Amino acid sequence: MKKAICMTGLCAFSFLHTLCAQPLPADLDRQARASIDKGLTWLVARQRPDGAWSDAGMPALTALPLWALASAGTNVHLAAQERAVSFLLGCQRPDGGIYVPQPGKKGSGLGNYNTSISVMALAATCRPETVPAILKARDYIASSQHAGDDAHTGGFGYDKAAQRAYTDLNNTHYALDAMRRTQHLEELRPAGQRRADLDWEAALVYALQMQNSEGEGRGGFAYNTGDPKAGTATNASGRVMLRAYGSMTYAGLLAMVHARLDKSDPRVRSAVEYCARHWTLEENPGQGQQGLYFYFNVMARALSAAGLDAVPREQRTDAIRWREELAAHVIALQRPDGSWQNDNNRWWENDPVLATSYTLLALEMAAGLTR
Repeated sequence: MKKAICMTGLCAFSFLHTLCAQPLPADLDRQARASIDKGLTWLVARQRPDGAWSDAGMPALTALPLWALASAGTNVHLAAQERAVSFLLGCQRPDGGIYVPQPGKKGSGLGNYNTSISVMALAATCRPETVPAILKARDYIASSQHAGDDAHTGGFGYDKAAQRAYTDLNNTHYALDAMRRTQHLEELRPAGQRRADLDWEAALVYALQMQNSEGEGRGGFAYNTGDPKAGTATNASGRVMLRAYGSMTYAGLLAMVHARLDKSDPRVRSAVEYCARHWTLEENPGQGQQGLYFYFNVMARALSAAGLDAVPREQRTDAIRWREELAAHVIALQRPDGSWQNDNNRWWENDPVLATSYTLLALEMAAGLTR
């Protein structure tokens, strides 16, 4: 009976979204699917014999291509998916994390980052044999949430093994996304095992520290309070404020959605209004070309999770049809060989495997193939 539940429940998250997604216009949908096929073919041709992509010491760089492949269909490029799943399962540590230890190196394997992304990729494959590993990884992620009584409480950093208190919104949003996407798999946990979950209220309080409440940046989110990435600004009253930027605002929106804030909540509405005021696909607002492809990716994940097929504009009736605009834009950016690449190397985006994986997932979400 448990196996039957597993087979029907593994992909519930993506399936429900696909039923609700507003499809692209027919011609654009055909273009999107052709672009996805071309990009996936390019990715598969660059998979290593051991199943990994790019740097085998960073499982997330294998998980992202796997996630893109699985989101196009569980039987798409099946052999490549099987090799990637095998590689990721082989990276799981006794503590449940999916990472490669790097003794003496700051971050020691970026356990939280790698595990969260790997969990989402494994879950996307809908393979029953991945469930035990996912449940162990959920234990690891839950134990990585920062506890205590300081500004980091409720958040996540790159690695729980770090010798200093450190958290940021990027790692936090990945952890929240992974835990919410795989929450239904707790029903498959063996009887007697303690279920893994987060302190969602603490996570929300942490994330909201990064949201601006006034000025042009109102509603937007920064990376963290100590290192906002886009700098700070001083308002008319002399108060120093974090500068928000595009990709972190979508990460903040996703965190609020996963913490179960309703779309009518003022903080959610303020974030959506920021996204509308700063709407562009030419750059990552506040960062220029830095992190552009991650910006496409987190935009699609956040707006899909929020159930927004269009982004409303203040005092205007022409809402932004983000699915159509994003799909058309990234299709135009695709290189002749099927890949995408950022000329700006910030956050590794000149690695075409990373940029291509980010973009394929964004395009698949825009087309309603996955969430």
